[in-house]
Amino acid sequence: MTIRRKPFGRTLCAMITPFTEAGALDLEGARRLADRLVAEGCDGLVLNGTTGESPTTTDAEKAELIAAVREAVGDRAALVAGVGTADTRHTAEGARAAEKAGADGVLVVTPYYSRPPQEAVEAHFRQVADASGLPVMLYDIPGRTGTRIEPETMIRLAEHPRIVAVKDCSYDFLGTQKVLARTELAYYAGCDEHVLALYAVGAAGCVSTVANAVPGRVAAILDAFDAGDTIRATELQLNAMPLIEAMTAAGLPGTVTAKALLGRLGLPAGPVRPPLLPATHDTTDGLRALYEQLLAA
Repeated sequence: MTIRRKPFGRTLCAMITPFTEAGALDLEGARRLADRLVAEGCDGLVLNGTTGESPTTTDAEKAELIAAVREAVGDRAALVAGVGTADTRHTAEGARAAEKAGADGVLVVTPYYSRPPQEAVEAHFRQVADASGLPVMLYDIPGRTGTRIEPETMIRLAEHPRIVAVKDCSYDFLGTQKVLARTELAYYAGCDEHVLALYAVGAAGCVSTVANAVPGRVAAILDAFDAGDTIRATELQLNAMPLIEAMTAAGLPGTVTAKALLGRLGLPAGPVRPPLLPATHDTTDGLRALYEQLLAA
């Protein structure tokens, strides 16, 4: 099998956006968190995504975050900036701003709420890809946007020279494999429970929410697979499942659980912004227990 390109690295973290207790952007906290994530196994960071609370941060805050994290990690990691909105013009402006702030690529989600047909979805992505010189990672997450990027649309978009990657949260493993088989798009598992499964059929890596807390453990799954130790890779994936479920599939957004756990560990996080609410004390205790359990495995 041909080794698929990894345009943004292999182990990417969908990084939270740290805030102060007053709710302001915590740039120093972001620098410290980014440095830790890279030092412990992430070769790429996705900023201003859903986990980064992009719906409630301003355009100016997004640019400030990119610049601060670039300052902290230098060229040790790729920075992919979420710029997707429901408005094509606004998204294109975000791509240009991300390029100016120092991003290496942009993450562009399907326009949400308006539920455009596939022809319009394709046109949206092409216009955004033409708006800057940065490579584009498409973000297919129909559970949030209401509209998926159909496999045939993805195959057509792969012809664009700057559309190079996909963050896959489609929960359509067959459709994903169709695109992998017919394009050179670099697929990244956007759901932590799919990290090993998608990597095994040719993905480039993952964009992990759980990596906020355990970056080294996420990277170790892919390390084991790359080393040919598929039994160990499977063991590592399954060992992580209790924490993955608690952080991403137990009814709370990953932003809430990641910030709760990071805060309990004494790492930069801060509160979530409304309309999100913080995790309860009991939920946070449970997350910490599962974190300790994973480290002891």
